[in-house]
Amino acid sequence: MTHPDEFTRSEIEASQSERLRGLLAQIVPGNQFWTRKYQDAEVDASSIRGIQDLETLPLVGKSELVEDHRQNTPYGSNLTFPVADYSRMHQTSGTTGSPMRCLDTPASWDWFMECWDQIYRIIGLRTDDRVCFPFSFGPFIGFWAAFEGANRLGNLCLAGGGMTSQARLTLIEDNQATVVCCTPTYALRLAEVAKSEGIDLAKSSVRALVVAGEPGGSIPATRERIEHEWGARLFDHWGMTEIGSLAIECVESPGNLHVLETECIPEIVDPETGDRIDTRIEDETIQGELVITNLGRVGSPLIRYRTGDLVQANRKPCECGRESMRLMGGILGRSDDMVTIRGNNVFPSSLEAILREFDAIEEFRIEVRIVRSMQHMKIEIEPAAAIGPDTIRELVTSVERSIKDRLNFQAEVVAVESDSLPRFELKGRRFFRLS
Repeated sequence: MTHPDEFTRSEIEASQSERLRGLLAQIVPGNQFWTRKYQDAEVDASSIRGIQDLETLPLVGKSELVEDHRQNTPYGSNLTFPVADYSRMHQTSGTTGSPMRCLDTPASWDWFMECWDQIYRIIGLRTDDRVCFPFSFGPFIGFWAAFEGANRLGNLCLAGGGMTSQARLTLIEDNQATVVCCTPTYALRLAEVAKSEGIDLAKSSVRALVVAGEPGGSIPATRERIEHEWGARLFDHWGMTEIGSLAIECVESPGNLHVLETECIPEIVDPETGDRIDTRIEDETIQGELVITNLGRVGSPLIRYRTGDLVQANRKPCECGRESMRLMGGILGRSDDMVTIRGNNVFPSSLEAILREFDAIEEFRIEVRIVRSMQHMKIEIEPAAAIGPDTIRELVTSVERSIKDRLNFQAEVVAVESDSLPRFELKGRRFFRLS
């Protein structure tokens, strides 16, 4: 039997159409959110025969979900079944507003496990791999699904919640962990702590890292630094609390994400108009905003959900042989994070790509504010403790010059004292818009 991640393009599309029809049949009229939305849009969900009709359904954005949660506390109205049928609750990080609580039935959680079964196949997880999860195990979904997915496959799973970074490094070393799952920020933080403890991570048992939660895994300079510090291969992963775990890079094509198209329907739309862009031309790379319809989370589905993530999509078969859509270069940035400085559109990921090239920079913080009616960017950099004042001045000048040369604007770059900027165990928050 062919495994889903090995489906041909025709098999993928046939599966998507069948599952889409089944999903719509289950949620209307039982799910108040979608029943109401389709009534307001004057759309008959039963008329949808397959992916060719998907565009007739309305798009939905995060602000709409947030408002629905506000009006229908505590879980919103996107519930296909009574609350008693749900067995898990996770919530978004709430970094840009109030957190949303997302519920899963046992069947929907099994779908998460199917997603991670594909993810682990694609990265080449072995039966003898020992997988360490150094994250909080709190209400954020984090790597909960990754932990249980590896556990179901029979791998030895090491839970690193409630521990210091030093204790987590000891956990990895004592148990000879071979795979680590964390955010890119925390992979760098563990490397920083390892240096201070005299631990050579590059000589550890770890052979691979699966990172998620931030775009850093697909930013070349961040990726190279992590792989250098750990002496291990990095695999970038993409997903969202509200939609699931839905993309991973393969062994053969570093830096490019395979979308799990048997478990979702990806679309690319114009971020300004919301109009769908045709992605059927095999050799053409299409840039736009990623829209997702998840197909297995029947209890709390999202249909044509605007992720806000900007990507470059390509359907050309990969070197690994898979025919699923790929996101070339991973997530390029978020549409709501873009700022315009002196007429130049700038994403935080573009700045990180430059700053991570400087080994002497341990951490950074970016502030954008209005000065004299214009956007002004200030970047605080924390130099490594060992370098002297003259080298710091040279570092500041070099960073300013690199940003000017590559992004075409002048940023204010300021060096701050060692250990003065915050460190993060989950998602790093380094970008701030100030009034």
